[in-house]
Amino acid sequence: MEKRATCNDPTAERSSAETADHDLGGQVRAAVWSLFRRFRSERPDGELGDVALDVLVHLHKRGPQTLTALSERGGVSPASMSQTVNRLTSAGYAVRSRDADDRRKVLFSVTEEGDRLGGATQARRNAWLDARLDALDAEDRAVIARAAALFAAIADS
Repeated sequence: MEKRATCNDPTAERSSAETADHDLGGQVRAAVWSLFRRFRSERPDGELGDVALDVLVHLHKRGPQTLTALSERGGVSPASMSQTVNRLTSAGYAVRSRDADDRRKVLFSVTEEGDRLGGATQARRNAWLDARLDALDAEDRAVIARAAALFAAIADS
């Protein structure tokens, strides 16, 4: 049974505060993961999986990338990313080309169809999130803006 803090027991209050702070990491992880899953579910219909769509959106936003850069960004092995880009190139969404500065490197970039799909995926996800944020009052949006800045600082540390 959970012990409740009372005004007469400062150690119980401190214990509850420490428990809440300790659980904060779990709460943040759960909320971010849930938001991430929901955000990824906003996608056009089609045969591409989440990883392939994420690569396509990344190429749409950032331009040509090497297999190594895509693997590192995705947190997967080059062999796994190779399967993903092979699916994208076979489906006509991406192409391989040689890097003009270093002919040994292969770059992956989107085709016109890949650019369209990547842009549509990004727009759909952004529209979903923007609509949810717009439904909040100004005070809640300010809290989320502050939290976003803190999350970015934590991620960059």
